[in-house]
Amino acid sequence: MTSIFSLISADYRRYYALAGGSRLRRISRCLLSPGFQAVTVYRIGHWTLHGSKILKLPVRLVYVLANLLIKICWGIDIEPDAKIGAGLYIGHFGGINISGAVVMGHSCNISQSITLGVAGAGDKFGAPVIGDEAYIAPGVRAFGKIRIGNNVKLGANAVIHADIPDNAVVVLEPGFKIISLKGNRRRAQTPG
Repeated sequence: MTSIFSLISADYRRYYALAGGSRLRRISRCLLSPGFQAVTVYRIGHWTLHGSKILKLPVRLVYVLANLLIKICWGIDIEPDAKIGAGLYIGHFGGINISGAVVMGHSCNISQSITLGVAGAGDKFGAPVIGDEAYIAPGVRAFGKIRIGNNVKLGANAVIHADIPDNAVVVLEPGFKIISLKGNRRRAQTPG
């Protein structure tokens, strides 16, 4: 099992590589990034579920408080039961929900306003298993017992409910359809 320190280090290296500027500016951008803070708190929470029994209780209390702050301040909710590989990068914060049943590979990028959740019934009940190096754009909703392959790009606002093969690029069909011309208000009937 990979240590918490090597996982946080891999996450940090992803943020550092994507930050611009001098070394000091890059370090401060990493440490002040809501995404990096949320991923670090998630790693600590995950460790408290599977790590050393001696430090478990005091660290768990710190995790609960830190996780609450992450949810309130940044709108990022990553359940500690989720299994997420090294090098997770969250580019923007807000509206991020990742179920504890989700499994995600290494070096994935996720954006704001996404949900990776549980759905289904019977043997179709479950959560997404996401491969390595996936990119999940803003607004994506992926749910149910599905497999999303390696090196997949899920485009903005896509709703994913079936398996996606490796190297696929998935987009919401462009455009829109007018389904009514009645407007959104009821018009008062005028007496005839």
